[in-house]
Amino acid sequence: MILILLALAVWLHFGGGFTRLRNRFHRPGAGASAAARARQLRTPAVRIADHLGIPTRRSRHAARWAAGAEGEQRTAGRLVPLTRDGWTILHDRAIPGSRANLDHLAVSPDGVVIVPDTKRWSARWPVTVQGGRLYHGDRDVTARLSGLRHEADTVSRVLGVTAIPVVLMDGPRLDGAPLQVDGIRIVAAGQACHHLCALAATRPGHPHPGRLAAEADRSFPPYTRRPAR
Repeated sequence: MILILLALAVWLHFGGGFTRLRNRFHRPGAGASAAARARQLRTPAVRIADHLGIPTRRSRHAARWAAGAEGEQRTAGRLVPLTRDGWTILHDRAIPGSRANLDHLAVSPDGVVIVPDTKRWSARWPVTVQGGRLYHGDRDVTARLSGLRHEADTVSRVLGVTAIPVVLMDGPRLDGAPLQVDGIRIVAAGQACHHLCALAATRPGHPHPGRLAAEADRSFPPYTRRPAR
């Protein structure tokens, strides 16, 4: 019996059986791809090391992905009131021709497109803007905005509108909020609805918002691709 169980464990892990069983219960939605990546990093060896209190690089990476997934799920919950007001809110969407994904994609009732990106960082240090650079504590994290800028540019090109990038910061205090770096606004995730509505009110709408929202849903399908190792 022990040999059978060992053989099953080897097949599940190395033969792809574990991935197939895991994917069978995978459901798309906010944070789904980040959570899948965290699970993938937590191999049996990593879980054993965690149990024994042995720190590993993979375990740290898995923890970051898991935190990101939780942050995206929290954002999804916070954005629910907007859907009742006629917004279209999409979560964890694939970008055509890329392995990257959109955390969220929002289309207002008037057809203003916003690309919110959840950042769940440690609350130990505040987030500030100094000299046009973004800092988390004393660390310059401006480069972490480059992905969102590319995502917003892609959405703009695909949909033929100007998509507005905005960071929803979940965790750290924002000193001097709302913050802005190179056209990207950084706001508290807990005030996401307020800030998205305020941003939408400052931009011209689209003549056919319903068609635009449907096109966004078609062009950026749920991200279900298995993350790369």
